Amino acid sequence: MVIDKRSAALVVVLLVCAAALAASAVGDGPLLNGNFEYPPNQSQMNGTTVTGENAIPYWKTSGIIEYIGSGQQQGDMILTVPEGAHAVRLGNEASVTQQVSVTRGVYYSITFSASRTCAQKETLNLKAAPVSGYPAQTGELPVQTVYTSCGWDAFSWAFKAEAGIVSFTIHNPGQEEDPACGPIIDAIAIKTLNQPEPTQNNMLMNGDFEEGPYIPPDSKSGVMVPPMDEDDVSPLPGWKVMSYKKVVKYVDSAHFAVPRGARAVELVSGVETALVQEVYTTVEGSWYRLEFSVGDAGIGCGASSADSSSSPGGGMKVKAATGANETIVDVDFGGGSKRGRLEFQANTSPTMVVFVSLGYHTKSDNSGTLCGPVVDDVSLVAIPQPSARRLLR
Repeated sequence: MVIDKRSAALVVVLLVCAAALAASAVGDGPLLNGNFEYPPNQSQMNGTTVTGENAIPYWKTSGIIEYIGSGQQQGDMILTVPEGAHAVRLGNEASVTQQVSVTRGVYYSITFSASRTCAQKETLNLKAAPVSGYPAQTGELPVQTVYTSCGWDAFSWAFKAEAGIVSFTIHNPGQEEDPACGPIIDAIAIKTLNQPEPTQNNMLMNGDFEEGPYIPPDSKSGVMVPPMDEDDVSPLPGWKVMSYKKVVKYVDSAHFAVPRGARAVELVSGVETALVQEVYTTVEGSWYRLEFSVGDAGIGCGASSADSSSSPGGGMKVKAATGANETIVDVDFGGGSKRGRLEFQANTSPTMVVFVSLGYHTKSDNSGTLCGPVVDDVSLVAIPQPSARRLLR
């Protein structure tokens, strides 16, 4: 059969279109079958174990994967499913992968729910790999700490799209004695991350925290933002989480008391975690004013540890620091929010803005749910030096 140039070009176009259709073309929200409610092909199942790599619609699997039903029992333990009726459990060296259609050069965040089962020191590896031509972006998320009483937490991770189609993978690197032991994964979603620019009225990027990872509309627990290495893309544009294994929580005004706007950050890990932004436009020797709001999340945060840094009479403390300069703001339980201010002379450039909770707190309902003060509406502006301000008066 003879194929002319026009026909050959049409074949190439059709092949490219077919490849694009093989990837999930989704907007902000759940990935295709991201909640795993479409069941595996029963011919590729052995009990609850998935035996075929393409058995779960829209997903490719490897290793020991179990298809879990809500309330399923394992020994004396009842397995929890974060959303809906089904989820998957990743055994040792197991993974789930989906190809996603994205826009090259754009930043994205992934939100997913994870529940620890029989392993104690679980971590998850995440990867966004362009189909060809670019190295994969990878990250590691600690999931051994359970922050909520329901037994699972929502986590976030971010990447920059280096190609129009990427393969997103969640992998369990665990090496447990029971090869099927591992975390339960559910409710996987994606969101485009805008990158707000600093303005003349605020030298900070995303100081109001309105830009951040996808929060499911019916989620009452917020989304965890994990610690990040220097080169990682942050799910919270402009901000980094400095910690060894702990997180901060990204919350919304639908379920938490937010000082201003629709989003804020709850410091749930005490002194083990810092929320940080480096500002590269400050000038050494110049004067600046940092202002911010801190408050009670309005979720019944009421119990403090015996840490001596907790506020007298029961309350919370937030430390804001810029290099050697710092200020501490007290927040009463159930006391709304307060405005904090710190005026300082930049000792170095860039200037690092840091927020830390000085106590450990849990909800007063005895559920064990970790909680803490909320930080919001942060601004940094240049001001005249003190002598010049006196002359201006």
